[in-house]
Amino acid sequence: MEIGIDSFATNFTALGSKINSSESLRLLLQRIQFADEKGLDVFGIGEHHRKEFLDSAPSVILAAAAGTTQRIKLTSAVSVIGADDPVRLFQNYATLDLITQGRAEIVVGRGSFVDAYPLFGLNLEDYDALFAEKLDLLLQIRDNETVNWNGRFRPALKDQAIYPRPFQEKLPIWLGVGGTTQSFVRAGRLGLPLMVAVIGGETHRFRPLVDLYRESGLEAGHKLEDLKVGLHSTGFVGATTSASTKIFLPGYTKAMNNIGKERGWGPLTQEHFERETSPLGAIVLGGPEEVAEKIIRHAKALGGINRFTFQMDVANLEHEYLMEAIELIGDKVIPIIREMEKV
Repeated sequence: MEIGIDSFATNFTALGSKINSSESLRLLLQRIQFADEKGLDVFGIGEHHRKEFLDSAPSVILAAAAGTTQRIKLTSAVSVIGADDPVRLFQNYATLDLITQGRAEIVVGRGSFVDAYPLFGLNLEDYDALFAEKLDLLLQIRDNETVNWNGRFRPALKDQAIYPRPFQEKLPIWLGVGGTTQSFVRAGRLGLPLMVAVIGGETHRFRPLVDLYRESGLEAGHKLEDLKVGLHSTGFVGATTSASTKIFLPGYTKAMNNIGKERGWGPLTQEHFERETSPLGAIVLGGPEEVAEKIIRHAKALGGINRFTFQMDVANLEHEYLMEAIELIGDKVIPIIREMEKV
């Protein structure tokens, strides 16, 4: 199982900190380099177009990280493909793949916010159609140097060669999904690795959808070993469970309540937080041993997973706490998981 981190490039200035946007990005690059040094397997950068995040151009951040890392995989998490041009998206990550000599990946999805659609003049009524059409084009570009393609939302391509080609023979493209049945079936039929974002509820409840993904992939003729499953979860690792909760809860509560105002949710309660951090809950929070056990528990509940990534930015944590978490993941959580996987 690969272990990694997904970041939304927190803009500390927008949170009231004296750290400016430039320094926020410098600290993020420092965390990616540290994750590489500590033996984490993958680091992902999301895509948002909001004041509180600095990840509107994730491939640029990842390219900057490429020069200071050696082995860690660098990926989007996720690229909002419905609001992007698949040609440019492929070119950006093919270039990143050349720079890193094969460490680039793309996770594509719809994203949890819709800010990109009005920003780029797109109609939200076309939300699903945009995603399906642009994903189709991206996969055609990935699999063919010369493309013939026609669609609704982009000019046609006729005998069009697309460069550069990536370092890897086949640039990895994962499909990031939430909880819709159609998304799991689509990923299976296309034979794409699946990244499941479970940010609330009980992780084991996604097992029927993960099973459906695997069944759909096998029915489409794909090999089981190619039907990889990743799990993206909100979480944080501290020295102890009580310490991690004390650090994580204030920022998480504030962030959830702010998002709740936008989406019509009620305020976060202590009861809800305790349910989310319970053994079956989606939030992976605690000391190294507790976190490792929960990751293994979730992996087994989903019939096995190939990748687990922490999302810690949602709690708006300070740089020092994020660095501490990375150190604990590398020095303690990963070794515990490796031992547990042998059993």
